[in-house]
Amino acid sequence: MKPHPLAGAVLASLIVSGAALADDGCTDSVANWQPREVLRQRLEQRGWTVQRIKVNDGCYEVRGMDRNGNAFKAEYAPVSLRIRKLEINFGKHGDAADYLDQEPGRGQ
Repeated sequence: MKPHPLAGAVLASLIVSGAALADDGCTDSVANWQPREVLRQRLEQRGWTVQRIKVNDGCYEVRGMDRNGNAFKAEYAPVSLRIRKLEINFGKHGDAADYLDQEPGRGQ
């Protein structure tokens, strides 16, 4: 059976796109970054406790505890302060409902 030329092209494009996705750091100019303290205040208004904010791959990386006592690690874009990634380690009785969108009209 001969290899199909289209299959090779698709495979090559998947490899290239996968390499592009591997570089998922923030690329905003440092001159436009908002201060870490602004991000800290926003998170504390949610009831979260911030243990540390550091720069990792051009993004703000935050570690702390949410209002329910669950440990979290999050990544924020430093200019917009929009969340990019969120990891939560739920305790024994953890509930992800606080982090999931509810459809309108559906009970909780």
